[in-house]
Amino acid sequence: MQKLQMLFLLLVITMDCQNKKPVDAPKILLEKTPDDTPLVFLEKLTPQDKLIHKGIFGPDLETYYFTISDTGFEHFDVYFVEKIDGQWSQAQSAFFNSQYNEHGMSFSPDGNTLYFSSTRPVQLENMPSTWHIWKSDLVQGQWTEPSYVDIPSMRDKLVSHPSISRSGTLYFHASNLDYSEMYLYNATRRNNAFEEASKVSISNIAGMNTCTPYVSPDDDYLIFATIGEALDLMISFPDGKGSWTSTRKLNNKINHQGQGNPYVTPDNTYLFFTVGDDLEKKWQVKWVHIKSELQAK
Repeated sequence: MQKLQMLFLLLVITMDCQNKKPVDAPKILLEKTPDDTPLVFLEKLTPQDKLIHKGIFGPDLETYYFTISDTGFEHFDVYFVEKIDGQWSQAQSAFFNSQYNEHGMSFSPDGNTLYFSSTRPVQLENMPSTWHIWKSDLVQGQWTEPSYVDIPSMRDKLVSHPSISRSGTLYFHASNLDYSEMYLYNATRRNNAFEEASKVSISNIAGMNTCTPYVSPDDDYLIFATIGEALDLMISFPDGKGSWTSTRKLNNKINHQGQGNPYVTPDNTYLFFTVGDDLEKKWQVKWVHIKSELQAK
């Protein structure tokens, strides 16, 4: 009898282990997930004669937001799809989308604030008509009307692609209104307001323009694009003194066709990024297993 009980217990444990998913298995599982070779993510989301840009997940990993623009880059809209009964829904306009341009969205690590860039008008004197940062907060289960994020030293700049860490440090790129001199900046939030922004100090990229930052929730790595003949995705690590060091390109399987708009899933497992051929205007969002790249070498 005791022997039979032991065999039964062993069978239950074995079946339980077989039914458990790997620790890093995401809720976003499709028919196939990538290893270190990038795969196209939901290619059907791109309408004909349009371009797809940044893609991110909502806090529950059941909603995917993405930007679509025309090929002339004159209008940008954000849409979303939901995972319902194991299937992705039809695309719908995102709650913060407007008659103006929206792009460069990201959620705070706690999921309670959505930051994004928009060309909607700012009701401050002498504000240029360009991209600025806006946000919406989740209050009692509802998203608030978007409000302008005021970073005083950036009021006369084109400011876009915000990404914030748990420490309250907001990263973004900013440039002159004609898109020249584009660099990464950060600003720290104190008492619900952002202080003056500073240009991010990054090793090994002297003189290069930079854009589309993604900062990890714990400030332990920064992924961004350098701007040259093409975009290259880079990763950098904090030096403990306020700068970023050990900067290097991500591997050649990722850097091969012009890429930007990085986003990493909350478990630090998958990188999503945009690849594109500017001449053919064929852009795609791809995803790849990224854990092996997240350590300084």
